[in-house]
Amino acid sequence: MFRHKGKTRTLEHNLKIASLLSFVAGVVNIVGFLAVQKLTTNVTGHFAFFVDEVFKLNFLQGFIYFLYIFFFFFGSFFSNFLIEFVSKINDRFIYRIPFLIESAILIFAAFLGDFIIKTAPNVLAFLLLFAMGLQNSLVNSISNTTVRTTHLTGLFTDLGIELSQLFFYKLKEQREKLFSSIKLRVTIISFFFFGGLFGGFFYTIIELKVLAIVGVILLFGLVYDNIKIRLLRKQRFL
Repeated sequence: MFRHKGKTRTLEHNLKIASLLSFVAGVVNIVGFLAVQKLTTNVTGHFAFFVDEVFKLNFLQGFIYFLYIFFFFFGSFFSNFLIEFVSKINDRFIYRIPFLIESAILIFAAFLGDFIIKTAPNVLAFLLLFAMGLQNSLVNSISNTTVRTTHLTGLFTDLGIELSQLFFYKLKEQREKLFSSIKLRVTIISFFFFGGLFGGFFYTIIELKVLAIVGVILLFGLVYDNIKIRLLRKQRFL
């Protein structure tokens, strides 16, 4: 799920990573909004608010919106920088380390988020935006830009295009490729939605602690993938 990349990835690999990470993003999206009333999985809205505040000459508030954008960007930059750096040392760990960092951020936010909100609520938004920028860059790198999990605008655009193409593309190979792509996009959208429902429901019960749940789910995904790879290697030598 995590180690395969580029042409070695199959639809099954992409569906697994898409369902896991879009679920996590869905949880972070709703929890971030409920906790600090900010979008924490994309920056489109923040850019509009940033420009609006600049035109109003509210430079301090405009700078805050700029920081929202920056931390998402920095998460993406840091993720790929880490991948390139670690690949020079041991490519077995290039994807594990960024996911471990994301998991650590979510668990940290789960247990210290209430304190952060009381003292500097924007910091919580910065942390979550950094984590989602890191995740978005990472999954794009793994899937060769096939999978995007932190926002839905592009997904709905691509889904609309591909559904319209079903009326015109009649060759078997074309339709199989289209159906595979549609299945992937519907999976991402569905699990993002389920993540939102899950996050919203459990936020009413345990508040920010729900982030710890998805942090642990990420760790479980890494452990599962590692065990599966080891079992496959053993089978090859039997």
